[in-house]
Amino acid sequence: MRRSGLALIVATSLLLAGIAAGATRPRYGGTLRVAIRAVSISLDPADSGQPDSLARRNLSHLIFDTLVTLDDRGRPQPALASSWQPEPGNQRWQFYIRHGVTFQDGTPVTSDAVAASLRVANPNWKVFPTGEAIVIERDSPAPDLPAELALPRNSIAKRDGKLTGSGPFAITRWDPGKKLTLVARDDYWGGRAFVDSIEIEMGKNLREQMISLDLGKADLIEVAPEQAHRAAMEGRRVENSAPLELMALVFARDRQSPDDGRLRDALALSIDRGSINNVLLQGGGEPAGGLLPNWMSGYGFLFPTEGNLPRARQAGSEVRQAPSWTLGYDASDPVARVVAERIALNAREAGLGLQLTMATSADATLVRIPLTSLDAHSALTTLAPSLGLAQPKFNGNSVHDLYVAEAALLQSQRVIPLLHLRAASALGGMVRNWNGDRDGNWRLQDVWLGTEKP
Repeated sequence: MRRSGLALIVATSLLLAGIAAGATRPRYGGTLRVAIRAVSISLDPADSGQPDSLARRNLSHLIFDTLVTLDDRGRPQPALASSWQPEPGNQRWQFYIRHGVTFQDGTPVTSDAVAASLRVANPNWKVFPTGEAIVIERDSPAPDLPAELALPRNSIAKRDGKLTGSGPFAITRWDPGKKLTLVARDDYWGGRAFVDSIEIEMGKNLREQMISLDLGKADLIEVAPEQAHRAAMEGRRVENSAPLELMALVFARDRQSPDDGRLRDALALSIDRGSINNVLLQGGGEPAGGLLPNWMSGYGFLFPTEGNLPRARQAGSEVRQAPSWTLGYDASDPVARVVAERIALNAREAGLGLQLTMATSADATLVRIPLTSLDAHSALTTLAPSLGLAQPKFNGNSVHDLYVAEAALLQSQRVIPLLHLRAASALGGMVRNWNGDRDGNWRLQDVWLGTEKP
């Protein structure tokens, strides 16, 4: 009896171990269902007419490849380009194209195709093929060109009447603005994805997405930063990116006078960023005094974020005839509305006139802009024009040079940084091996679907 009992225990243990191993072993197959708010009309990564969003970038990564990718520390890594090298001065670069890569229609990714794609995305660049490589010539030194080529807009696409990429998934159905269906490529150079297909429903608001997740009709959805903590407390699987979306006040015009500058300083000092983040956003971001988050630049803490109401009142009192500003915001964004209301309240407490408006011609506008790159120099370069600022001027490639360039942009007083927000996603119980990047990128080619909920 003892021996038979022991044998039964051993057999049961082995069976349970086998079941556990099977539950954690990657498996191929299944359809991953995704819901997003974005309403994409075009999938062309070079189409500047489409609004930039994290969701659009994630779609691009599924269909297209870039010559270079960035790791979590913003360092360039080979992708379609196996290697590269600059000529002295960093104005002329050569990128060697990886062998054996094909587009989704089976045609090879050649240097001619890569050069043609980059010329569409960057008409001011000189790009031409040379053997198994391409050469890019810029008008001025471009030491960060590899990082720039990692931007989604520089994804390599074949445009011959039908848009085709070389990414891990191929398009099988595309209803612009409504639905996108992708199928895994068996011949992808980076290895086949685990799931067989991905179905992406577009134009779903956050409430609709959450209902779909709770009903088991979606495996991956977006979550607003201010809802992430509550969603997690209610038992949902929530994943957060690093703080990567800048929320800021942007003035419509440059500083008009010294008095105008004093009033802008007073407004910046009056805003209680900590309260906005902790109360209104439920910890969904981090207070920001600079354009780049501290985790990216390493010096963000040098820009003050604390409000100072007495100093704000003093600065405002130094101006005899202070005008009343108007503050615009995105009416479709409920978070923007409550943040704008809190800013207006803070301003009034400092004796400043700030009225909310729905007009497009406001004196200042509350904006949310996601950073485009994990490389700090590239992120600042692409962020500046989105804020109405001049291109940053870098004297070198060091952290100090980056700080000097960012500080110069802030000295214009055109922008008052408020917060850096996280991107949040909620996952269904079947999703396994989730490895989201710091920049909010969904690495869906690595995801597989379990047979039962954990």
